[in-house]
Amino acid sequence: MDYVKNPKEIEDKSMQIIYDYVKDLGLTDDEVRVVSRTVHASGDVEYAQLVRMSPGAVQKGIEALENGANIYTDVEMVRTGISKPALKIRGNEVHCLIKDENVAKMAKELGVTRSIAAMRTFGKQLEGQIVAIGNAPTALYEVLRLALEEGIKPALIIGIPVGFVGAAESKDYLMEVSPVPYITVKGNKGGSPIAASVCNALLYTDVKRNDMLFVEGKESK
Repeated sequence: MDYVKNPKEIEDKSMQIIYDYVKDLGLTDDEVRVVSRTVHASGDVEYAQLVRMSPGAVQKGIEALENGANIYTDVEMVRTGISKPALKIRGNEVHCLIKDENVAKMAKELGVTRSIAAMRTFGKQLEGQIVAIGNAPTALYEVLRLALEEGIKPALIIGIPVGFVGAAESKDYLMEVSPVPYITVKGNKGGSPIAASVCNALLYTDVKRNDMLFVEGKESK
């Protein structure tokens, strides 16, 4: 069989195809990178029409990472999907407490999800950081509660939980009330790979090396 084997060539060809779906959306180059990554991660061009970003959110996320912000996630799948080489180059870290024994104990005692307990345990650590939610609507609700009620404000909320119970509603709530910049996907779609893809788009912006796939966010010349 004759097929493309070079990973960089596969990546470039994919992004050239995706570009046709994002080029007329009136986005900045950095925003194009984010939306393109969601399409690439999902294989679903509908994401080009579903991604929602508050004004300047992508730039705020990039600036936060450049200033050393870490990423706090709701589940291990998001943490695992974020580029380790990019993190190493930039010096940012990813944190997830979903498997922590104390978090499990708190969740049981309070009668809440582990995701709620994890975000509540992070608490003030989230101030000025990036939060990436890819699975649990309850985690997104808790982050918003912390921001609205306790004044703990991340630099950026990437809120992309997936599913049919509370996911769309939590994202609508994010867009309605968030006091901080956000990136989300409208409706039921989303998930850990999509949340991780947004993180990677932000990380890749200024990370360039020969063996790292890098997307310019514009039509290839």
